[in-house]
Amino acid sequence: MRKRSMFVVVFMCLLLFIPLSTEASGSSWAVIDAENGRLLKGENENTPLPIASLTKMWTAYTFLELQPDNQETIISNEAAAAEGSSIYLEAGSTVKTHDLLYGLLLRSGNDAAQALAEHAGGSLEGFVYLMNEQAEHHGLDQTYFTNPSGLHHEQHLSSAYDTAKMLYYAMKNPDFRKIATTVNYPFENEQGKNSWQNKHRLLLSEPTAIAGKTGFTKAAGRTLATYFEKDGKSVIVVTLNNGDDWKTHKHLSQQAFSEYQHYTAVKKGRYQVFPHLTASIDQPIKLLVSKEEKKKLSNVLQIPQTDEQQKTGFWNIYLGKEPIKTVAVDIESDK
Repeated sequence: MRKRSMFVVVFMCLLLFIPLSTEASGSSWAVIDAENGRLLKGENENTPLPIASLTKMWTAYTFLELQPDNQETIISNEAAAAEGSSIYLEAGSTVKTHDLLYGLLLRSGNDAAQALAEHAGGSLEGFVYLMNEQAEHHGLDQTYFTNPSGLHHEQHLSSAYDTAKMLYYAMKNPDFRKIATTVNYPFENEQGKNSWQNKHRLLLSEPTAIAGKTGFTKAAGRTLATYFEKDGKSVIVVTLNNGDDWKTHKHLSQQAFSEYQHYTAVKKGRYQVFPHLTASIDQPIKLLVSKEEKKKLSNVLQIPQTDEQQKTGFWNIYLGKEPIKTVAVDIESDK
């Protein structure tokens, strides 16, 4: 009896160390300046976590950066049978890639993600390679993709800060911006006329929310990215594994708009750097800064060592010892 009892105790102890499910663990958030990608606030913002369908922002951006025309693609059996959320593509049907992008971002179709990946990358694996290449190029150091839809994989991770920067870079692409800011998209296919409404609830109810993406898996929990604009200011909010994300995004955006003000660090014009050197700035350099941060701003101009009469320099804005904005400027020499 004693041996049997000891076996049961040991077995029960072992059970304590066996994961029973892939429930979401850990949470984080980040708020960034949508004009330059600077982190304004965050919590665990650099911790890699599952991001679920926020992945599709980078899928769309990677696809659009390849500069494809509005082509047609034949839906494969694999795309039609893609696991998870769907826009109900039928195998063998012909669909415009333009429509697939709307189905990807507005309705979060995993089948659309697979179809776009196969079309642009030749295969799912080929396209994921391009996604990771783009991420590395843009300095998303906490990010790695294993698929274009955000289905759970232990290595498919990003941080709240990196994910916010995904939306920051993507919104600079005019085609992405047009799609991501669409609330309702009417279209016509082989089945007739139809329309898709954006799943991002804040785009329907919050005037300052103009773009974003929703996500959910059991392993990631609720994930959300939102692009907000108000009074000439713009911020991006990302939450990972937050069960009250709609309310959190409204609160964090309102807080950022209240605490941070637009400040013109450098006005447009010509500046006398040395008696024989002038620097020209075509557009004013503006930043979102708090009152305390404004006191810590400084300017550093980098001038290349060359005898050319016209050359390009770099105007750097520092917050304390951290560079937060760099702008290329024209340097002219009187010599």
